[in-house]
Amino acid sequence: MEEIIKEGIFEVNSADETLKMGEEFAKNANPGTVIALIGDLGVGKTVFTKGIAKGLGITDHVTSPTFTILESYYNGRMPLHHFDVYRIGDVEEMEEVGFDDCVYSDGITIIEWAGIIEEIIPKGTYVVNIIKDLSKGNDYRKITITKTTKEGYLN
Repeated sequence: MEEIIKEGIFEVNSADETLKMGEEFAKNANPGTVIALIGDLGVGKTVFTKGIAKGLGITDHVTSPTFTILESYYNGRMPLHHFDVYRIGDVEEMEEVGFDDCVYSDGITIIEWAGIIEEIIPKGTYVVNIIKDLSKGNDYRKITITKTTKEGYLN
């Protein structure tokens, strides 16, 4: 089954629009999809993740696993594995939290702060870069979606 996920640059003007983008993304994702979320604190990475969960039909409350590193949800169309690697000190720690088991599973894996573990990001990962531009309003975000062409790079 081929994924029909649009790459490109998108502009949103509210958290609801960011949520909707995540929801649409999930509707077109297949098992094994990996998403690297890039962006400063408070740009909407978790909101995008909540949209993906909604698009998968997950009804659990989704929060960023800042202190637990990983949270998995199983009550949707496919599992969702949500990493927040902000507090990871060494890439080796990812093996301890089951990174490969999630990335090479039948679910979707989302990695917030993915630049911290860039060297283990698999080829074919969708990179979702979210940027604020306050000159366009407090809720404006530019969301760029690309797909990696090499392992270990967030090109």
